[in-house]
Amino acid sequence: MCGIFFSLANGSKTPSEDTRQLLEQRGPDSCKTHIVHKEILTPEELSPSLTCDLTFISTVLALRGEHVYAQPIVDPATQSVLCWNGEAWKIEGQRVSGNDTELILNLLLEAVRSDSDRRLSASRIGAAVAKITGPFAFIFYDAVHSRLFFGRDCLGRRSLLWGWDENDTLKICSICDGSSSSHFKEVGFDGVYTIDLEAPRGSFNTLQDQYQIETLAWNTKSTSSLIGQMENPIPAMNLSVPSGQPPPLKLNTPFIQELESRLHRSLKLRIGDVPAPPGFVPGESAKVAVLFSGGLDCTLLARLCHDILPLDDPIDLLNVAFENPRVAAAAAQQQSSSSSSQDPTAVYEACPDRITGRSAYSELVTICPGRNWRFIAINIPYTETLAHRDLVRRLMRPHNTEMDLSIACALFFASRGRGSISPPTCTATPDPSTYSSTASSELYTTPARVLLSGLGADELFAGYGRHSVAFNRSGFDGLVSEIHLDVSRLGQRNLGRDDRVLSHWGRETRFPYLDEELVAWVLRAPVWLKCGFGLATPEDPEEAAATAGIDAEKMALRLVALRLG
Repeated sequence: MCGIFFSLANGSKTPSEDTRQLLEQRGPDSCKTHIVHKEILTPEELSPSLTCDLTFISTVLALRGEHVYAQPIVDPATQSVLCWNGEAWKIEGQRVSGNDTELILNLLLEAVRSDSDRRLSASRIGAAVAKITGPFAFIFYDAVHSRLFFGRDCLGRRSLLWGWDENDTLKICSICDGSSSSHFKEVGFDGVYTIDLEAPRGSFNTLQDQYQIETLAWNTKSTSSLIGQMENPIPAMNLSVPSGQPPPLKLNTPFIQELESRLHRSLKLRIGDVPAPPGFVPGESAKVAVLFSGGLDCTLLARLCHDILPLDDPIDLLNVAFENPRVAAAAAQQQSSSSSSQDPTAVYEACPDRITGRSAYSELVTICPGRNWRFIAINIPYTETLAHRDLVRRLMRPHNTEMDLSIACALFFASRGRGSISPPTCTATPDPSTYSSTASSELYTTPARVLLSGLGADELFAGYGRHSVAFNRSGFDGLVSEIHLDVSRLGQRNLGRDDRVLSHWGRETRFPYLDEELVAWVLRAPVWLKCGFGLATPEDPEEAAATAGIDAEKMALRLVALRLG
């Protein structure tokens, strides 16, 4: 994970001090600034040439390669500059091992050198970016053709914001710069954006008036000037509906078997070669932690981790519970009227995510013997929520709703990874009335720098309650329409916000369900293979008994979980 800042201004413009500190939180291993003084040529009848500064700042969280690759990285031959925040898992379908930053720079430089035509060169940059598989946000200055490029991957899994401020400065940043979010919006994930720095238009009243932002689009037409297209790895969703009642989903349905295999490959790509974090102790320190509510999506990832990671690698399960002030007040009143003392953690143990979390943890301990599963109970008093609320709001900008804040708070404290750890031998019960953690827990902060999130499963496999409502109202047509809406707005609604919040503690979150190849495969499949709405009942009594009572939402994933025990 890295933090990126760029500005184009009449004079060097650096981020505010608090923005710089937040960028360094994202990338604690390196911070570097590079400034390019650029002379902007103007028509003879207009004002004299103008010198602008292009300011690049990058902070780095080093998770690839044997040493820290400081950024911005500058090509000595061309003076082109790259700020890269992401993971290139594959380039042209070939897996990338070691550090990817220099490989990405070389990929882009090859596109720059391959054509002297400025506009064709821009199109080649888009084609180069389309070869990258993985989550990313980047800024690239092509010094040969005096062009700036910036963008996010086709799913928008990394944050990047941009805007012109009141001082006529273009800023592009991983987070909002300063106290206001009014100048910033999410960089779209519809393509790569580019500015030709040698093609000013009109008079020099403002820089913003001079430069048109053009788009290299993902296989679709853009409302801005279109100078090229890129091959989108994500196909259009299969919108077909069945002509009759679809057959039942079974444990050995080929789609279910293939889904398990593809999930395994996606996860292995993301955790198979995680470097040891600072202070790592073999057999004791976790390299990987799971954002763990105990729901299907995260528990399935945890279970698959067991098949991939060495048995002596602990896996940390990060489970957050918040104090509800009304519930806490009622509990305190009940305690004051009772002679018996009450476990101070009871208010957290009664939270739904804590109950499901401990239940799923208990299952993992049972079915995966020999693994050190650490259940990290992250208990957040209401006073602590209030104390960090302004910071969370600052991180999640330009999102600003109460729903955004609620989700962001949970991600913020989960990714901090600090809570009470139960002994590895604990076989927890999901009944909060019979569980007490005060006598057998210790304070602990996970050292893991890689976090796993189950985000994307609900959207791809119809996991929300509204999917059931859509099917009950309008059948398969309504269900397909609702899933299509969720998939199309995933990056715009959630991922940029989540990245800004989760990265604050110097950790990187990875999304196995949002692997491009997995997403493309799922989207091509008909809806009746992904969930259980409207399916026939298995004729085989054993198969019917094995799948009885399984919810229709995300049924394909539930069957994979059943196959895994």
